[in-house]
Amino acid sequence: MDRASEQVLVGCAAFVVAAGSGERLGAGVPKAFVVLAGRPLVAFSLGAILAAGVPRAVVAVPPGHGAAAEAALADLAGQFPLGLAVVEGGATRSGSVRNSLAAAGDVEAIVVHDAARPLAEPELFTRTLAALAEVDCAVAAARVTDTIKEAGPDGLVVRTHDRSRLWAIQTPQAFRAQSLRRALDVTADVLAAATDDAWLVERAGGSVRVIESPPANFKVTTPHDLKLAERLLC
Repeated sequence: MDRASEQVLVGCAAFVVAAGSGERLGAGVPKAFVVLAGRPLVAFSLGAILAAGVPRAVVAVPPGHGAAAEAALADLAGQFPLGLAVVEGGATRSGSVRNSLAAAGDVEAIVVHDAARPLAEPELFTRTLAALAEVDCAVAAARVTDTIKEAGPDGLVVRTHDRSRLWAIQTPQAFRAQSLRRALDVTADVLAAATDDAWLVERAGGSVRVIESPPANFKVTTPHDLKLAERLLC
């Protein structure tokens, strides 16, 4: 790791978005705390973040689950040099990120990750953060391999897109802190429309770069996804 990358990590915080209900998993607990290979789902992401050298983390959890989350993550919290905080998630994904930003203190770089992507490797975090030397935001992404057609309300195809230029956006997503703060300074309806925080940076005129991610960086949404993640961890 070069000196510039080390400096980014020193001033960096990781935000783990863990406020999902997990209803489609049918586990009866928030998705981030569903057990995967004997550990809460969120613990895998935090372990990768720690291994990447990020010194502080903030985890956004559903309202009413803060104390349980702090207890479940106590061992990991003690390993982060600058600490791990648990905050209440917002009404939207970007609202959770905004709450995390308020708890993070003075940071220069931020990497946001979904707790539901437990197989992200430390190297993916370091690559997205390293890209901040040149851009405002860098996002993990997978190349689109299917043909993508756009259809109207009647189901008739109106356009076939050039898939060589299309990417499916994932997390981690790294940001210069100043750019993210500016992007999040919007009304509640804009936050509600944002499916990812990188879009808000685009909307504010910032530069966003895609960083190719490996196939294992999928999102755990259904029981089938959870079983697949368990197999890959064996």
